[in-house]
Amino acid sequence: MLCLFTTRRLKIRNLRESDLDSFHLYRSNPEVTKYQGFDTYNREQAKSFIAEHQNKLLIIPGEWIQFAIENISSRQLVGDCAIYLHPSDSRIAELGISISHLHQRLGYAKETMLGLMNFLFSEKGIHRIEETVDAENLASIRMMESLSFRKEAHFIENTFFKGKWGSEYQFAMLRREWEKLIRNP
Repeated sequence: MLCLFTTRRLKIRNLRESDLDSFHLYRSNPEVTKYQGFDTYNREQAKSFIAEHQNKLLIIPGEWIQFAIENISSRQLVGDCAIYLHPSDSRIAELGISISHLHQRLGYAKETMLGLMNFLFSEKGIHRIEETVDAENLASIRMMESLSFRKEAHFIENTFFKGKWGSEYQFAMLRREWEKLIRNP
């Protein structure tokens, strides 16, 4: 079982079959999936998704790889996160995070994001992390700003998403900006 890294409260690891009940609980909640690039999951879809991702060890450019976010002290699954390396340049990454409705507003998304940034910039030598955020997703926008991501673009009705036209913000951070940030917090 691969553990990608740990933070103060969280373990980022491979998904496993025993995650199914918790994973399905939040992935079937429309409020959790509201701004995600996927719709709600039924139990069979959740089981299939876990089976597809549970033994992945390598981050392959052009493919999303999903990891579990586990609370270290309770050993509960609190969400999942994903890494995507651009196929044309694997030094550019995109991240995704889903936190269970039962565990939101506890700082898990930000803690996970900081851990992913440290892992990718410090350990993997990634040059740039990009984030695309729905313009209505105020919690994610606030988190990007609190992490000192730069807002690079505002796309107006650029995507037809879940039955309507949506607008998005593009955020980014370079490794040198991350290094400066951690040297001078």
